[in-house]
Amino acid sequence: MSDTPGPDPYPQAPPPPPGFGAVPAEPLPELDLTPPAHQNRLSVFFRIILLIPHILVLIVLGIGAFFVTVIGWFAALILGRLPDWIFDFLSSFLGYQVRFNTSAMLLTDRYPPFRLSEPASPEDFPARITIPRPDALNRLAVLFRIILLIPCWIVSTVLTGGWWSICIIWWIVVLIMGRSPEPLWGASTAVLRYEFRYYAYTTMLTSAYPKKIFGDAADPNQAPVSASRPLVLSSGARVLLIVIIVLGALSALTNGLQTGRQDSGGNNPYTNAAARP
Repeated sequence: MSDTPGPDPYPQAPPPPPGFGAVPAEPLPELDLTPPAHQNRLSVFFRIILLIPHILVLIVLGIGAFFVTVIGWFAALILGRLPDWIFDFLSSFLGYQVRFNTSAMLLTDRYPPFRLSEPASPEDFPARITIPRPDALNRLAVLFRIILLIPCWIVSTVLTGGWWSICIIWWIVVLIMGRSPEPLWGASTAVLRYEFRYYAYTTMLTSAYPKKIFGDAADPNQAPVSASRPLVLSSGARVLLIVIIVLGALSALTNGLQTGRQDSGGNNPYTNAAARP
């Protein structure tokens, strides 16, 4: 009898090629801001009044962006991508909105320009956005985009509602100090960045789901691109962001309860009939 071993009945499969099976991470839209600087107290005092012209422009642009988004939804469902003109208009509108919010949220003292084009440099305007255009959009994700939006819509509503519910406090702080303190600047930037990423996903400018509410992890091997990229939050900014989230959740809960009471009491014909003399 031969002692030579026969062929292995269970041969091992060859190792997969490098990178096989790895799903590359979808690049997130990025927000680049300059560091917090001194702000003119007179400009801070009249900030909302000064921004009224931009509010009117945003209302008009927002109506157009809504209809363009609807057209883009059908186009993305058929083509698997957004046509160039839709992507360019919606990204320009989103950039305009971000520059307005940067000034409204007291992140900069610069007055936003009345143009849709992106600033060429931080000297042109201290807030810029970058939206990596996806090669293709998942048609199934486009079809169910409204359903997929529900969780991030809740988060965005809580964040923005919490920030604006006590915006008078931020206004007083910046008015007294003449600048936005680092914890406030960091927390406000985190809120603005998440809202920007939420709208980019809503309008199908990106396939990346909005994330990283509490900023980015510090990477010592990578040089920062700007003061907000990566957005590394201090402990004070994180605490302030938690306060904003709690206040936003309480505000949303209170508004929901009040709306429910009004609907059950004001629109109930039996309650109204019983209340009549």
